[in-house]
Amino acid sequence: MPANIEIKAHARDFETIRSRAEKLSDSVMEIIPQEDIFFNVPQGRLKLRILAPDSAQLIYYTRPDQEGPKRSDYHIAHTSDPDNLKRVLELAYGIRGVVKKTRYLYLVGQTRVHLDDVDDLGHFMELEVVMKEGQSDAVGQEIAEGLMASLGVERSDLLEGAYMDMIENTSQN
Repeated sequence: MPANIEIKAHARDFETIRSRAEKLSDSVMEIIPQEDIFFNVPQGRLKLRILAPDSAQLIYYTRPDQEGPKRSDYHIAHTSDPDNLKRVLELAYGIRGVVKKTRYLYLVGQTRVHLDDVDDLGHFMELEVVMKEGQSDAVGQEIAEGLMASLGVERSDLLEGAYMDMIENTSQN
């Protein structure tokens, strides 16, 4: 199963982080509107990421809920019929919730830098160091922490969990 090392943080100064990411990036920034529909599953997380009316990714992943760099194992399947797949998954598992966001994607080496504007939550930064075959988690963590420093993200900004968890916690309070 593919893996990456992830960091998620509050983006206290979204524009400064965007400017720094742009300077570090190997390519032109891409803006990606996303709707993630999470399903109730007994372990890990399962979401249908809708990218367009005829394009989506079904993503299953596991990762610990902890601050700082963490390993995420995932598998992605693509579909050109998101509405039908959503209905099947809804019937089988039930919908846990929906996260809508605008993602600004920058590529820096083997890392995907995501600057996310999440509906009802605010601005966040995610790093996904896409692990190469045979690369250790320690190397991925070192890359993530170096990028975190270059972007000006502080340890106190780090978060655990997924946006879905944050939305659930907000609605319970």
